[in-house]
Amino acid sequence: MKENSQIMLTAEDGSEEAFFVWEKAEIAGREYLLVSEAAPEEDTEEEADAFLLRVNGEKDGEVLYDVVEDEKELLIISKYFEELLEDIDIEM
Repeated sequence: MKENSQIMLTAEDGSEEAFFVWEKAEIAGREYLLVSEAAPEEDTEEEADAFLLRVNGEKDGEVLYDVVEDEKELLIISKYFEELLEDIDIEM
């Protein structure tokens, strides 16, 4: 996935929203994305809401994602992304 790429996510109610992909990683055999509604910008100190998504398969040619909500999994995955992206801090 290209850096700063954008994906469209469709909620169960059919609504769609665009998210920017900050980073993608495979951890313990699972694929994760760090996404936010704001594009990653160089040299910014602004805070942005971000989400950790876990790939949960594929259906009809579309990738299915789950928002990571388990606190233990969130902690582990967020630490990994913090190390991968040295210039960001992830707060929960």
